[in-house]
Amino acid sequence: MNLREFSILRVILKFFNNDSVSCEFSITPLNQNCVGRFLTFHAHNESNSTLVLFLQCVYRSCECWSVQQPLGCFALKHTLDMAVTMALMTRQHLLTYIYLLVYISLSSGVILYNKWVLSTLYFNFPFPITLTMIHMAFSGGVAFFLIRVLKVVSPIKMTLHIYATCVVPISAFFAASLWFGNTAYLYISVAFIQMLKALMPVATFLVAVTCGTEKLRCDVFWNMVLVSVGVVISSYGEIHFNVLGTVYQVTGIVAEALRLVLTQVLLQKKGLTLNPITSLYYIAPCSFAFLFIPWYILEKPEMEDPHMQFNFWVFFSNALCAFALNLSTFLVIGRTGAVTIRVAGVLKDWLLITLSTIIFPESKITGLNIIGYAIALGGVVIYNYLKVRDVCTSQLQSIRDESAKELQTEKKADDAMDNKEETSWNDSVSETHLDEEAPLISSRISHFGVGRKPA
Repeated sequence: MNLREFSILRVILKFFNNDSVSCEFSITPLNQNCVGRFLTFHAHNESNSTLVLFLQCVYRSCECWSVQQPLGCFALKHTLDMAVTMALMTRQHLLTYIYLLVYISLSSGVILYNKWVLSTLYFNFPFPITLTMIHMAFSGGVAFFLIRVLKVVSPIKMTLHIYATCVVPISAFFAASLWFGNTAYLYISVAFIQMLKALMPVATFLVAVTCGTEKLRCDVFWNMVLVSVGVVISSYGEIHFNVLGTVYQVTGIVAEALRLVLTQVLLQKKGLTLNPITSLYYIAPCSFAFLFIPWYILEKPEMEDPHMQFNFWVFFSNALCAFALNLSTFLVIGRTGAVTIRVAGVLKDWLLITLSTIIFPESKITGLNIIGYAIALGGVVIYNYLKVRDVCTSQLQSIRDESAKELQTEKKADDAMDNKEETSWNDSVSETHLDEEAPLISSRISHFGVGRKPA
């Protein structure tokens, strides 16, 4: 039994054992029945469904008891509702909110930190490929330590064919998305970058339709048009609009969309499941190798300047935050689900736009920016709703199919049992009629001397 179930149970049992309740609300006749049933269930069932079974027997007892004590039954059900409400504030849910807060903080912090490091107005390290390679080297090294040394998670069975056909193309697009996305910080503001990121569902949908993993639906299509119109309005209202920075950011978005779709197509086709740690373990070194060529051509000659500053603690903390972001994403998805991540992402975008205008005063937001982004964000929210609805419908259909299969299996088992019993009864009847050695008088009657000669 977990902590949440124990909290509910403690409140219910406390109510059951309260003899000071007034007579019209007294549930003394119900105490022994419910608690006795619970102890019986608990003795035979040590799983987490113990509380569920207990609550079922409580409500069944309420149905029987409501005829004699309607007011007491109402009080009991009200107490059960209060117990469930109180249990929602347990430590488990508090930890979930803490994980969400950490995820939003790290996600916003990494973006603002990267902007501060790369901007020529602040730390002045205008080498986005180098910064990305530092992230990949650090993440790959920590992932190797967690998997091979500490054995926190187990590596998957990786063959050369899977690595060449799955990991390599995914790593290429992952490296490209990070490269172009970080380069955009040199030309455009963080607020405008977040507004452009509203195009991510549009790019993902178009790539998925092209690859055949999504069907071209009318509702989703017009929703994508709404998002695109909002982004265009927001771009038109940008004061410091830069074509090169916009091209870099949009290219990074397309590369990220290709990575997401390829991950779905290639890994699911192979039946592989990668969490963020194992993903970094396999993808980070390969992405580092892809980034080495453009780094050697574009950034290495400029980094030979003797006046260039390199602060170890700045880059170490920056890489640590990037790795912690991946880990927090894994924890939040595992505790809440991808739907919560989508909602938290919307809140994070608004928070990030607000913080960026405070931390970086040179980035200005106009009224047209806000209107356009609000339109685009509305489209993103609708898109997330459609995706969640599709997932819920799919899960409900799978549950119905499984229930139908179980019902069909039980029906076949019952039919087989009935046929077996009918066959055994027919066999026993036929044996009684055909057995010529069967006694005509029972042994009990013979015992009392029927048919014996008198002494």
